[in-house]
Amino acid sequence: MGCGSCSTGGGCSPAGCKSNGSCLTNGCSKLDVYDWLSHMDMPANYKPFSVVEVKFKGSRKEFYQNVDNIYLEAGELVAVETTTGGFDTGHVSLTGELVRMQMVKRHVKEADVVKKIYRRATPTDVDKWKAAKDLEWETMHKSRKLALDLNLSMKISDVDYQGDKTKATFYYTAEGRVDFRELIKKMAESFRIRIEMRQIGMRQEASRLGGIGSCGRELCCSTWLTDFKTVSTSAARYQNLSLNTLKLAGQCGKLKCCLNYELDTYMDALKYIPDNVNVLRTEKGDARLQKTDIFKKLMWFSYPREESWIPLDISRVKEIQQMNRDGVTPPDLGEKVEIETKPVKVLDYENVVGQDSLTRLDESNRNKNKNKNRNKNKKPNAQNAGSQQQPGQQRPQQGGGGQQPNQPKPQQQGGQPRPPQNNGGQKPDQAKPQQNNPGQQQPRAPRPPQQQQAGGADGAQAPKNEGGNRNNRRHRPNRPNPNNNQNKNDQPGKQP
Repeated sequence: MGCGSCSTGGGCSPAGCKSNGSCLTNGCSKLDVYDWLSHMDMPANYKPFSVVEVKFKGSRKEFYQNVDNIYLEAGELVAVETTTGGFDTGHVSLTGELVRMQMVKRHVKEADVVKKIYRRATPTDVDKWKAAKDLEWETMHKSRKLALDLNLSMKISDVDYQGDKTKATFYYTAEGRVDFRELIKKMAESFRIRIEMRQIGMRQEASRLGGIGSCGRELCCSTWLTDFKTVSTSAARYQNLSLNTLKLAGQCGKLKCCLNYELDTYMDALKYIPDNVNVLRTEKGDARLQKTDIFKKLMWFSYPREESWIPLDISRVKEIQQMNRDGVTPPDLGEKVEIETKPVKVLDYENVVGQDSLTRLDESNRNKNKNKNRNKNKKPNAQNAGSQQQPGQQRPQQGGGGQQPNQPKPQQQGGQPRPPQNNGGQKPDQAKPQQNNPGQQQPRAPRPPQQQQAGGADGAQAPKNEGGNRNNRRHRPNRPNPNNNQNKNDQPGKQP
């Protein structure tokens, strides 16, 4: 995320901190403060405010005195004083007059700020600070193992090293008081640093660790929420929410902080809703309250042994309630409130290709099965037709020389169609070839695989062993015979 209003130059690469968009100035990290006075010119005799706000890991912020009047900008690393000795390293989060306003907000007096800023962080300080941050993850897991060995009912959630790598603060959560004196001795022997144990609540632990809430966004406590107010189940009851702890609890295991966000609006609307109206007595029967719409000011009632609900305005409910108090029983609940129903939105879409049908795949499979059955029934008929030749019919030609259905039949010289031949096991008579008409295109016979005879006048071949080929077709009908691929109408010895 870029720093559009960063006082160090703007853009995604600040000129001061060199952190490429994470310089804590405007929307780059949680709990940030926008310095809206950074682009304004101060008076000539103005003396800058000497207190500077410095941010550390998590949401920890502290105020320090800038005794040496070092020119500091938001996002710079500085070395500051600590209460236990040594120095710590943090980022400058706010300078100038806005720091005075932050101190008033947190109830901190200027006289109470005694710690000071030493210097800007040198390269040596930065390297030592980064090395200390790299040890936090390993230190936390080792400390958890030591706590388990001592059977302590506590959970160490985070570790914060000091900038000079001489002290570490361990944050833990526990239900009650924990005696961790033996744990501190073992951790001091293992890590060779000063140990500080700090107990935090469940909400503070969630704010330090972060996470994604049930709304799909980052947790409020880890982004902008600074104070944690108590949340009770009455907040959910006023908003007509289901009292289910699994749905009302957040990542920390406590009730969600967002239950308090709209509570004031609900409390204002509930002032107009009548109380103690669980039952309205009528001559038709006792109507019981089923649901209340607080903002629409509608209440639903239902008679016993009836499934339909009757919506009533709160003015009518107050009227019937007053009649019951006076001992008057109305005949029924009265006029129903007509609730406007929004029309169903019709999408501008047409089912052109039929892909909305749930059985479209079944229909395609059914058609494929039908085609397969048809092909299976046709195969034996075709084989029988090739093996058994009936008298008076022309033998179908096999292979590449078969007569195509779209091709015209060969004609005699006189232009009349030739009657079918009966080959009945005898050699066919020599027929005259078809007369070539210059104005009509004749079908070409395929070229036989055998070599042409030299003695033929028109290059045609005489059939060889035609009876043997016919016997082969009877016994092996699936194997085509290349000798019968020639056109039987073209016989040798005849000139066109």
